[in-house]
Amino acid sequence: MGLFNFFMQEIAIDLGTANTIIYFEDKVVVDEPSIVAKDRLTNRVVAIGRLAQQMHGKTHKNIETIRPLKDGVIADFQAAEEMIKGMIKMINKRKSWFTPSLRMVICIPSGITEVEKRAVGDSAEHAGGKDVYLIHEPMAAAIGIGIDVEEPMGNMIIDIGGGTSEIAVIALGGIVTDKNIRVAGDEFTSDIEEYMRRQHNILIGERTAEQIKIEVGAATAELDNPPDDYPVRGRDLMTGIPKEILVSHIEIAQAL
Repeated sequence: MGLFNFFMQEIAIDLGTANTIIYFEDKVVVDEPSIVAKDRLTNRVVAIGRLAQQMHGKTHKNIETIRPLKDGVIADFQAAEEMIKGMIKMINKRKSWFTPSLRMVICIPSGITEVEKRAVGDSAEHAGGKDVYLIHEPMAAAIGIGIDVEEPMGNMIIDIGGGTSEIAVIALGGIVTDKNIRVAGDEFTSDIEEYMRRQHNILIGERTAEQIKIEVGAATAELDNPPDDYPVRGRDLMTGIPKEILVSHIEIAQAL
């Protein structure tokens, strides 16, 4: 068994629109933004994950940043493959003298088409997956939080990701009914950017809007323990100079 494990690694991948997580040996070993930076001239990948995220919106014309997934599914096959390969290398960076075969379990949205499923499977295989298994995200979430998915009682799972929101009822080892909505965290981020531009006449980037969402994001203005107002810096669209304002959770509830 030990020899088999030496030649075969088993990993689980949550391939998300916003972030990709890799689980290996009973722990999360990779948690990176789902983004790739490429050189336009050579088509070579220069950064993935957090390093690529830092380049987003700040690169010169020869470097482009790509989000391989859109609305929970692969939009750029080659970029997705390169991203998966790069993140797997993060696991094996101390074992560069030997690359074991990979058995992968990959989470997919429950509402995707057969063509979209095949794109995920093909990307995983090209990235080094010898055995690739696909599991619907609501089922993976239910198992992950300890629900007995085999019991004859329905359990509702709500999974809000970056590109999709999923609601599913699980019982007797299967998904009884589900609904996949392609409106989720990325849409909220975009709404915050638009709100800041419209309401405060201030231009902010995607990363700033994402941070606002994390710090003071709220679906309702009435919270028992509201967060402190969050300082936001951006460019004043009237004067063109930097500007700082305080944003409350009440405003973000209105924006969303």
